[in-house]
Amino acid sequence: MARSIDPGQDAPRQARGFIPPQNDKERFLMRHIEDLARAAQSRGIPRYSSFLSDREQVLAKAALAKAGCTCWRLEGGYPEAERRLVAIEPEDSWTDSPLACVRLDCRAAPGAALPAHKDYLGSLMGLALRREALGDIVLPAQMPGTAFVFALEPAARLICEELCGVGRTEVSCAALALEQLPDFGQSERVLRTAAVSSLRLDAVLAAMLHCSRGAAAELIQAGRVEINHLPTESTHAPVFEGDIFTIRGKGRFALTALPGKTRKDRQIIEFFQYQ
Repeated sequence: MARSIDPGQDAPRQARGFIPPQNDKERFLMRHIEDLARAAQSRGIPRYSSFLSDREQVLAKAALAKAGCTCWRLEGGYPEAERRLVAIEPEDSWTDSPLACVRLDCRAAPGAALPAHKDYLGSLMGLALRREALGDIVLPAQMPGTAFVFALEPAARLICEELCGVGRTEVSCAALALEQLPDFGQSERVLRTAAVSSLRLDAVLAAMLHCSRGAAAELIQAGRVEINHLPTESTHAPVFEGDIFTIRGKGRFALTALPGKTRKDRQIIEFFQYQ
């Protein structure tokens, strides 16, 4: 484990600034959120978005600020949700959240492998559901063979009516009120540390993936890497505390802290991999 001799507790922290919309899809999302906010505020009625990724949530917050909206919250169904929708609920308005949950229980043969997260997502997308209609898919460690799917209400209804199997495993589906959800507990994320020569993308990815910088550079140049859901092909792109890295075929990582430097002036990074 890398050890710091420069805690840097009082040193100013560099942070990644707001990155404006990069394409028509992102510009449309911001306009849509602004329209929802203005309709909610002018008419005193609740309005809700579909499920948003981390990057889309950042854009949504900027759009809400531009519209001068303060009566909003992000909701994903449980405290640690990653994919969340924007709930805009003016004071004294009723609530009409479209967020729902479906419990899936596997009927697997004894000793058979249980479906993984990707198996559930693949089967759900096989129902011709849009990704924005689906939130998180939670597989509690203490409940093997059971999954909880958060979805918009029409999608949840379709899942209950149409989904009968995940991969080669039969499943039963039941709508579940959010008040009936079990306590998923805190996700077990093992923080790791490493020392890198610089806060360049290729150096940081090499440390996270336990590979050479050359191998990390190949992944980046092949278009397999995203920073905060934005693709990049620049090996020397700077990285910042709080960044999320998605590497196609390798997983997702979060850079949680930059604790300081080693005696050899190498930067210490602290990170974890999403399960």
